Amino acid sequence: MARAGRIRERLRWSKLYSFSCVRPSVLETEGISHPLHGPGFSRVVYCNQSRVHRKKPLKYPSNYITTTKYNAVTFLPKAIFEQFRRVANIYFLLAAILSLTPIAPFSAVSMIAPLAFVVGLSMAKEALEDWRRFMQDMKVNSRKVCVHKGEGRFGYKPWQKLRVGDVVRVGKDQFFPADLLLLSSSYDDGICYVETMNLDGETNLKVKRSLDVTVPLDDDGAFKDFTATIRCEDPNPNLYTFVGNFEYERQVYPLDPNHILLRDSKLRNTTYIYGVVIFTGPDSKVMQNSTKSPSKRSRIEKKMDKIIYVLFIILVLISVISSIGFAVKTKYSMPKMWYLQPQDHSTMYDPSKPGLSGIFHLITALILYGYLIPISLYVSIEVVKVLQAMFINQDIQMYDEESGIPAQARTSNLNEELGQVDTILSDKTGTLTCNQMDFLKCSIAGVSYGVRSSEVELAAARQMAMENSNIPTPRSDTPNAWESSGSEFRSSEIELASNVTFKIDKAGKPMIKGFSFEDDRLMNGNWQREPNASTILLFFQILAVCHTAIPELDEATGSFTYEAESPDEGAFLVAAREFGFEFCRRTQTSVFIRERYPSADHRVEREFRVLNLLEFSSKRKRMSVIVQDESGQILLMCKGADSVIFDRLSKNGRTFEEETSRHLNEYGEAGLRTLAIAYKKLDQSEYSTWNTEFFKAKTTIGPEREALLERVSNMMEQDLILVGATAVEDKLQKGVPSCIDKLAQAGLKIWVLTGDKMETAINIGFACSLLRQGMRQICISTMNTDLLAQDAKKAAKENIMMQITNASQMIKLEKDPHAAFALIIDGKTLTYALEDDMKYQFLSLAVACASVICCRVSPKQKALVTRLVKEGTGKTTLAIGDGANDVGMIQEADIGVGISGVEGMQAVMASDFSIAQFRFLERLLVVHGHWCYKRIAQMVCYFFYKNIAFGLTLFYFEAYTGFSGQSVYDDWYMLLFNVILTSLPVISLGVFEQDVSSEVCLQFPAVYQQGPQNLFFDWYRILGWMTNGLYSSLVIFFLNTKIFYDQSFRAGGQTSDMASVGATMFTCIIWAVNCQIALTMSHFTWIQHLFVWGSIGTWYIFLLLYGMSSPVISGNAFRILIEALAPAPIYWAVTLLVTAACNLPYFVHISFQRSFNPMDHHVIQEIKYYKKDVEDQHMWTRERSKARQKTKIGFTARVEAKIRHLKGRLHKKYSSMSGSTPTS
Repeated sequence: MARAGRIRERLRWSKLYSFSCVRPSVLETEGISHPLHGPGFSRVVYCNQSRVHRKKPLKYPSNYITTTKYNAVTFLPKAIFEQFRRVANIYFLLAAILSLTPIAPFSAVSMIAPLAFVVGLSMAKEALEDWRRFMQDMKVNSRKVCVHKGEGRFGYKPWQKLRVGDVVRVGKDQFFPADLLLLSSSYDDGICYVETMNLDGETNLKVKRSLDVTVPLDDDGAFKDFTATIRCEDPNPNLYTFVGNFEYERQVYPLDPNHILLRDSKLRNTTYIYGVVIFTGPDSKVMQNSTKSPSKRSRIEKKMDKIIYVLFIILVLISVISSIGFAVKTKYSMPKMWYLQPQDHSTMYDPSKPGLSGIFHLITALILYGYLIPISLYVSIEVVKVLQAMFINQDIQMYDEESGIPAQARTSNLNEELGQVDTILSDKTGTLTCNQMDFLKCSIAGVSYGVRSSEVELAAARQMAMENSNIPTPRSDTPNAWESSGSEFRSSEIELASNVTFKIDKAGKPMIKGFSFEDDRLMNGNWQREPNASTILLFFQILAVCHTAIPELDEATGSFTYEAESPDEGAFLVAAREFGFEFCRRTQTSVFIRERYPSADHRVEREFRVLNLLEFSSKRKRMSVIVQDESGQILLMCKGADSVIFDRLSKNGRTFEEETSRHLNEYGEAGLRTLAIAYKKLDQSEYSTWNTEFFKAKTTIGPEREALLERVSNMMEQDLILVGATAVEDKLQKGVPSCIDKLAQAGLKIWVLTGDKMETAINIGFACSLLRQGMRQICISTMNTDLLAQDAKKAAKENIMMQITNASQMIKLEKDPHAAFALIIDGKTLTYALEDDMKYQFLSLAVACASVICCRVSPKQKALVTRLVKEGTGKTTLAIGDGANDVGMIQEADIGVGISGVEGMQAVMASDFSIAQFRFLERLLVVHGHWCYKRIAQMVCYFFYKNIAFGLTLFYFEAYTGFSGQSVYDDWYMLLFNVILTSLPVISLGVFEQDVSSEVCLQFPAVYQQGPQNLFFDWYRILGWMTNGLYSSLVIFFLNTKIFYDQSFRAGGQTSDMASVGATMFTCIIWAVNCQIALTMSHFTWIQHLFVWGSIGTWYIFLLLYGMSSPVISGNAFRILIEALAPAPIYWAVTLLVTAACNLPYFVHISFQRSFNPMDHHVIQEIKYYKKDVEDQHMWTRERSKARQKTKIGFTARVEAKIRHLKGRLHKKYSSMSGSTPTS
């Protein structure tokens, strides 16, 4: 890179910054270094000598990362182990092994083939999903970075080939490929701006700096002969600490976190940097923080295991009964059965040893009745889930056109869990908000400016306008004045009370990014005619001067854009520009503003000399700049949180405090972020005295430096004069308010866990209607105490416990059914609240509140809160976030959803599902979640039904034949039963079934509650299906045996043989279970028709082809359909009779339920069938309004609260009117 790149940026920020970005250069010049020795500090890095690190004793890992579960070597053993963790598969493996012995009732192929098919298909699915993870890893590993190749030449390499010691050049807006030591940057004093949103969720830029000694390494050629040694700490997960020494040119320099650039953070506002790689791949801090994705199983799958255990118990029970029966028969009946030749007995049939024969028969029975356990259940579910995941991935309604990113089911194991979510835990920044600020309103000299409404106000007003017509009219005994005034009066009252005015935007007016302000009183120089024009001028100048941004000229438009540390700061500068005060240039010592003042047509460039900069921090909650204007006047300009600024006002600086405070409250209610603006005039002597103290503090060495700087700065930031306040709108992501409203109507609870400060979180809470006016806020906070550490902790815990107890009591004693409570707690307090002796009381309080917002929480606390909700409530939790700081929460929740936005992939790579924006969560849960839950639940219940119906007929027949172990069905029939003849209809049920359409799911969100309430997979429904299977097995067996027992079957009068009875019974089973699934389905496509009726047809085709094969293959089934079954009318009559008898109880049950106790979807299906939604709109609207869960959050709840408030006011008004009217 040429030095020319640094000319524009020749700014030595270290002369201005006072706090976190730099330390005094004295540290380096005096050669103070960290004494590094002992375990944990053994890493040595030879800069520009990467080959050294590939050999022992160093041998550091490459920069290759992997998140896959398997590799080429481990796939087979690991995948097989995963498959045989399922108890059913172990059973079938043992059965397959035993099928090779003489005691097996079936041929070996009929047991081994289904098991191999099921396990093989499951392993193929695992391989496919892991391959996708591998391709995602390769996408990251294949990113290119510019690396020094020797002789001062740089070239591109994939990230994965980067090694420790490599010197890299990273350009603006690129991610750092590994943990780097910053050597130099495009700025003259080696600082750079870094965005760490991917690591800690914070959007404000961090300032990093290089050592002064490496600043001259400013172009490619400078690295030709560069060598140095770094001795530092070993790899560890702590993002905020670093200890090391830099040995260069026989000097040792200390390193700290301000010198380190972490992998996956991004370079901003800086053209380029040079750095040397310290930690690569798995050693980097972000990878050290990553945890292996936990194995998650859905609730249905866990319950399925319990059902299989129940079936195992039934299997063992009937096997024991069978073996006892066989032992008794062997002892007492076998000697009399001369035709069985008992004298030629074997070990398995020995009348003299009936006990031993019974034991052998027990093993036979366990294999014979194995069809009670559905071997194809797991594989069918996995096939269904993969297909469901494909539909989620291809849903065009969840495709984000702006970014081109679709929804993605990264694992298909949890599809049905999406339909059972009870609590959503959401990150804020980047998840709910775009982190794009728009300047919307301001208060100057006690006057509020800005007529455009915020998103919150507009959406609430729209809802109000829609709901106005639905306000119920009073009873007939109300005064006539009420009736005559009609809806006109009510509408005017609502408009007045809502304090929201609609303003139609001027057609054709271009939108300016960051500036949505509209008020002619301030625009186009009109502010000069305002009463307090001098104060307004000062307000604009503070906006244009009090910042750390860098201007960039857009040559296409001729205007300036700004690279700012925070989006708020950028919005202020855009606002100042639009008001006529354009920040256009910054030098080492000055800021230049182009003012369209006093004439709008003439621009004057004014210089403000920057003397000191006291930057913003979360602790200070304010930022100040000390400048000298062209007249020589020294000014302190300050902006910060109103609570902080108001405390620092002088007595004569409070002129506008009351009005400004009122405006700030109004802006806060509208969901806007606010800052107060103040200033102070300084004389030269006052400033000089203070600056001397400030310089001393700035150059102090030691831990007390920060405290000294804070104290000296605090001295200056006193006796301020209030100018006004700003209100910017943190734009919510598109569709967030309506999505939250719909999720709330679906009965879901929403918690916000954010690293942002409390004020910001509360503002966003109002913006997306998690909070509203009238909702009582319970703020749990720690008290300040001067006690010793141990006593302070005890006192703090007691105080927090008291606050929690009092709040819980207040909620219990509340009589108003419409009262709503919101719990707001910060990270420091949460540390105590999550301790074992307090966490369940905290959870109890949180669950009782309508809304919960946790502020200033660390990534670990996010995970701990998620675990507490998951384990404490026992209900399904979903966590959603977009940054690396959300990974713990995403992995801890039952379901993790990653927002795959423009920033990094950590959250997505750790997630189970990924979407491009929060608004798609509505469709993912309310539509796909609801469908997947019902499909899987019905599918599993049906599986158990059909296997019980089939399996028990084997038991009945064996008992009927003296517990002989004889099967009534041919081996091939049983092999095909689960694998082909009944598998496709159940798969079509699991993939295509829709009780209601996607549009209806969104219109009737309360239908979603069928999942959280588990209405389709509770024990009542499971046992009901099992009972249905038991009933069907009894009907199938006994009707067939009774009818065929002594009836002539063939044309010649012969009765049926076992092969004919077995084939007829199997035909009845195929018809009964396929007709049952047809009755279960609510939504038919041609695919379902093909699979259901095609399965029945396949049975007849198979029977025909099997019968036509050689007798060696077909055995007793040779030509059975053509010669025996098809010509016999009784065969067809029995099939029809048994099928009708088996399905009659279910038909009666569903008819009764729909008529007398219909479920939500039954009512909707009937409305849609009779087209009442088109013909009777009033009824359709009424039913839709009823199909919402009662909630106290969301826009709907806000509107309802507003309407209750207005009705109360109107009632009072007319009560007073009727009271004052004289009676006749």
